[in-house]
Amino acid sequence: MSIDDDLDFDPPPPPRRPFFRRKRVLIPLAVLAALVVGFLLLLTPDTDRAAMIAKYGGADAAFAAGPAGQRIHYRDQGRRDGPAIILLHGSNASLHTWEPLVNRLGGDYRIVTLDLPGHGLTGAIPGRDYSASAMIDAVDVVAARLELDRFILGGNSMGGWIAWRYALEHPARVDALLLIDAAGMPLRKGERPPESNVGFRLLEYPLGRWLATRITPRMLVEQSLLGSVEKQDIVDEAMIDRYWELLRFPGNRAATVIRARTSREPEMAARVGEIRAPTLILFGDRDRIINPSAAQTFHERIARSEVLLLPGIGHLPMEEAPDATAAAIADFLKRRLAIRAADPETR
Repeated sequence: MSIDDDLDFDPPPPPRRPFFRRKRVLIPLAVLAALVVGFLLLLTPDTDRAAMIAKYGGADAAFAAGPAGQRIHYRDQGRRDGPAIILLHGSNASLHTWEPLVNRLGGDYRIVTLDLPGHGLTGAIPGRDYSASAMIDAVDVVAARLELDRFILGGNSMGGWIAWRYALEHPARVDALLLIDAAGMPLRKGERPPESNVGFRLLEYPLGRWLATRITPRMLVEQSLLGSVEKQDIVDEAMIDRYWELLRFPGNRAATVIRARTSREPEMAARVGEIRAPTLILFGDRDRIINPSAAQTFHERIARSEVLLLPGIGHLPMEEAPDATAAAIADFLKRRLAIRAADPETR
């Protein structure tokens, strides 16, 4: 072997400098620190209870106390000697969603609205139970406070689900049923789940549910509202603020997460045919939260029900098309309650 062969070798790599070892540690730490700072900056606190009651309840805000410690916020409006209608709002909404109908139907009907447990100014309830049974109990608390033994019952979305569940549990108390883009029916054969909105989609994931109790940007609420309606112009600054601030009312965000993990008891849909109350099924034909075809499923299962699809309307007909919604309800009740009163089998 020649001297040249001895010299033909790769020199050993230079030793790693401490700087490069520090870099491997510092970069992840910097990223982690940035994430922590970003999280802290995005943290959204609860709103102040007293301030929200003053802003959204007013000086005459009414609360009904229940036997299990509930404190249910409600409004009793309209014609006091008229037939009573109790209206139930949807998930993450409040009794304010019904004000357009109160303004249009209040001259002929006594209209009672309430914030369901975990919503609006009712907030959290003892036991943190937000099942259908707990929601039904809230209706009973308000009805007892107002001494209402019988009434017309209506609801939108989740509130519609509670309404038909109530009609199954207390059939003798429900004179008529109004299902407005109501939840609770299974998908029809070959159907895909609805598009939904960004807020509901986030609640499908564990991380999304964890963040939902801590980070609630106003922009997320705005996008969720826009994703729920077809008539985009109804989503104004006041509406966004109301949904955003009441979602952050103490206990409401935690209740939202609990509801997302609580069974909607899909097996109960098989019993909806037991309902005998005159039933109006009213849906927007552009609903992206619940497939509009659910209206037909309700209609097929509830005997002598009537169905109406409002063209070009999304998930909130009472806010997107209040005139058409109020007119449909008034016409239905005028015809069907008169028939019911004359029918010996329903007296």
